[in-house]
Amino acid sequence: MAARSPLPLGNRAPLRPSVIPSHSLPLKPFCLTPQNQYKHCNSLFYFIPSSSSLHHRLTPIPALDSDLPGPLHQESVRLKSNESFEQWDSLTAKFAGAANIPFLLLQMPQIILNARNLLAGNKSALFAVPWLGMLTGMLGNLSLLSYFAKKKETEAVVIQTLGVVSIYVVISQLAMAEAMPLPHFVFTSIVVASGLVLNFMNYFDLLNAGIWRFWEDFITVGGLSVLPQVMWSTFVPYIPNSIFPGAIAFVVAVVAVVMARMGKLSEKGVQFVGSISGWTATLLFMWMPVAQVWTNMLNPDNIKGLSAFSMLLAMIGNGLMIPRALFIRDFMWFTGSTWASIFYGWGNLICLYCFNNISREFFLAATAGLYIWLGIALWRDTKVYGYSSPLRSLKELVFGP
Repeated sequence: MAARSPLPLGNRAPLRPSVIPSHSLPLKPFCLTPQNQYKHCNSLFYFIPSSSSLHHRLTPIPALDSDLPGPLHQESVRLKSNESFEQWDSLTAKFAGAANIPFLLLQMPQIILNARNLLAGNKSALFAVPWLGMLTGMLGNLSLLSYFAKKKETEAVVIQTLGVVSIYVVISQLAMAEAMPLPHFVFTSIVVASGLVLNFMNYFDLLNAGIWRFWEDFITVGGLSVLPQVMWSTFVPYIPNSIFPGAIAFVVAVVAVVMARMGKLSEKGVQFVGSISGWTATLLFMWMPVAQVWTNMLNPDNIKGLSAFSMLLAMIGNGLMIPRALFIRDFMWFTGSTWASIFYGWGNLICLYCFNNISREFFLAATAGLYIWLGIALWRDTKVYGYSSPLRSLKELVFGP
């Protein structure tokens, strides 16, 4: 993406985050194992909150331009009540911040369990945690961290950083148990250290624009290569085991990045290439429920291993993000959070209910809570923007004003 001159901190507009994720952040996704099967893991964070206060009305931007900063009007002519607008701004930021609680509750058990097994000398137990899935999740978190760091979304940067660090802790435990090859661990450590340093230097405007562009290109190529490969591997052995999808995507990503840097693409093309890393990370997280549903269909007995409490926390954590994503008109963030809340959290509760693993009361209460919350978010957003229908808010979210 073309370099932009940094704005003084005092003049920076609150910018839109994407998305997801973790720990945006964390769901408990299904991770790809070396045997090309998906297993439950505790390592990913999903989409992250932004606590920036919007003192003026946001101008929505098209979904394709989610990666770009959005301008703010100095005056709001459509808002019926500035006070109501700012109150909802503050509340949505607090809701998104509160999502950290369920996400953090999802992360600690895996780390503690791994530590206990290591101390007991039971290294073989850690082989059940797929290092390849952890690595995939970390790439998604690093991509989202870069997205938020560029937009100066402070809380999002902090939480995505926690997501990266928590996955790295798990990967370090796997390396100590020799469940992850040492060369892969060394390379991962270099990428993590470099990514954290570069992101925080860029956040504080201490990084050369050329170095930052190189890092963006790196995560763009990496993310676009991983996504189709993970999607393909979901359906192995029903389709041939092959690295062809990832290889083709790698070549396409390299060509697209090179053309963008050489000025061979239109302005829209350059914007599209710049948004690839965020969207691939979002789509990777969104693919997790698909992989899980597929696994449930093939092996219904696996449903007994799902935790209803974990699924509920995943639904709540991502649901708390939705009002903020809608309010600041971030289509990428909204898509990831809504998908994860409905298809991952609530979708798995449906599976658990259908197989009599949870009570009807539990399922109905969770269902009612989710859809009442979504209704409140749409109604409140419509009201503070002074619209007559929530469809207007959704239209702006997707297509811009």
